[in-house]
Amino acid sequence: MSVGILLVTHEGVGSALLAVATRLLRNLPLACEAFEVPFDADPEAMLPLASAAMRRVDGGHGVLVLTDLYGATPANIAAKLARIGTPAHRVSALSLPMLLRVMNYAELDLDDLPSVAAAGSRNGAIIDDA
Repeated sequence: MSVGILLVTHEGVGSALLAVATRLLRNLPLACEAFEVPFDADPEAMLPLASAAMRRVDGGHGVLVLTDLYGATPANIAAKLARIGTPAHRVSALSLPMLLRVMNYAELDLDDLPSVAAAGSRNGAIIDDA
């Protein structure tokens, strides 16, 4: 059993990141799904669908929920998900380096993965003066 990963993002973001990560790694070591929130969606109507997605990726050790933009509708839905029963932690500012780093530390438990995710995002931002 392992931690599941749920990407809760704006339309097009989660599925694109998941597709690239799958292409790069071939087989993702953690169950992962993108739940994309349409721009005109009713957040309350999206909550049961997001909850179902969270249950699908839960391998028995909780879910790491990664969101694209803190304070936006997907992140607000993720905040509600984190309070409905399944053990979950949230991290915002989702990026490809963040997702890849999480996948490379698949053996870690739910309490350790948020800091790994955040480090992936921070360390993936490089200023290249060339």
